[in-house]
Amino acid sequence: MVLYDAPSEKGRRVAVAPRGMPVEVVLTYGEWTKVRDASGDLSWLQSKGLVAKRNLQVSIANAKIRANPDDAAAVVFTADKGVLLELVDPVASGWAKVRHRDGQAGYVKATEVWGD
Repeated sequence: MVLYDAPSEKGRRVAVAPRGMPVEVVLTYGEWTKVRDASGDLSWLQSKGLVAKRNLQVSIANAKIRANPDDAAAVVFTADKGVLLELVDPVASGWAKVRHRDGQAGYVKATEVWGD
């Protein structure tokens, strides 16, 4: 997904976003959407490049993904900063249920990810 500085393919290409990268939709202009990424940068992309599947991006080093939404629950796996996790269930009580692309699933604190 190519990100531009203006809502046009004639705009300057500012980045190429990896597949599944979460973005915050700021506004839509015709066939273009202005988005904000995890670092806060604003750019434009063609709206057809957006998908409904929600991913979260780990925002801390070694985030612990737990078996249950509890600090005392067993750690299923850890994820480094920048890893993408599929959002399975929305955030409730400060925890989100997520799944790694290798199939492992668990709960992560909402404060340790971006894109919820």
